[in-house]
Amino acid sequence: MEGIDSTDVVTEGNEIKWSTIGKKKIFVAGATGSTGRRIVEQLLAKGFRVKAGVRDLEKAKTSLPHDNPALEIVKADVTEGSVKLADAISDDSEAVICATGCRPGWNLHAPWKVDNLGTINLVEACRKLGVTRFILVSSILVNGAAMGQILNPAYIYLNVFGFALISKLRAEQYVRESGINYTIIRPGGLRDEPPTGNLVMESADTLYQGIISRDQVAEVAVAALIRPEASYKVVEIVSRPDAPKRSCGELFSSIAHR
Repeated sequence: MEGIDSTDVVTEGNEIKWSTIGKKKIFVAGATGSTGRRIVEQLLAKGFRVKAGVRDLEKAKTSLPHDNPALEIVKADVTEGSVKLADAISDDSEAVICATGCRPGWNLHAPWKVDNLGTINLVEACRKLGVTRFILVSSILVNGAAMGQILNPAYIYLNVFGFALISKLRAEQYVRESGINYTIIRPGGLRDEPPTGNLVMESADTLYQGIISRDQVAEVAVAALIRPEASYKVVEIVSRPDAPKRSCGELFSSIAHR
């Protein structure tokens, strides 16, 4: 299937076969966000069908492709509870990617409602429907206090506006304890520009600084659907110009289960 990297897909064994990818529908929460939109685009490019969950259907008309028959756009607000989310996801979705998030602002309750409770609502919706694959885009430094990074300026800044990192950490803990097959991706500082370096992937609570293109975050999220080595893992990712070029499969294989 055009657009699928042969280093990330094989046709036998316990991986998804090329011939079945086009039949799989993936639900993306936060699909109009800067990272979510890129995830949708990369999923479509690799032959997946996509159900894009958005809060604002009008915004979705201008930010998402509107002429692709493999894309379905549905209203889905993660803060409105698991029942409504289950209706939006429906039983034809085989995996959920959560790319929601709050921009820093003065609504100090928003991170807890979106990053923590919203993620919990998504997990519970998956459990209601029997969806067993869940990929969460989180952030490095979520466990900064335990890492001795409590005075790291990035840790302080991101927690000033409603304890965003603490909210994400609580959500991660819920995902890991839920029994669902998860991959938690913790990117460094997000950049809208194209990648300028190669991907670096480390285990949880390792990276405390670094940046990464949103395009690379989307690449890792999509690869996690294909690579069995990504299951039940927490990974941290940044981009570095001097890093060796390695496939997502190699990188996921280098990370131990948590």
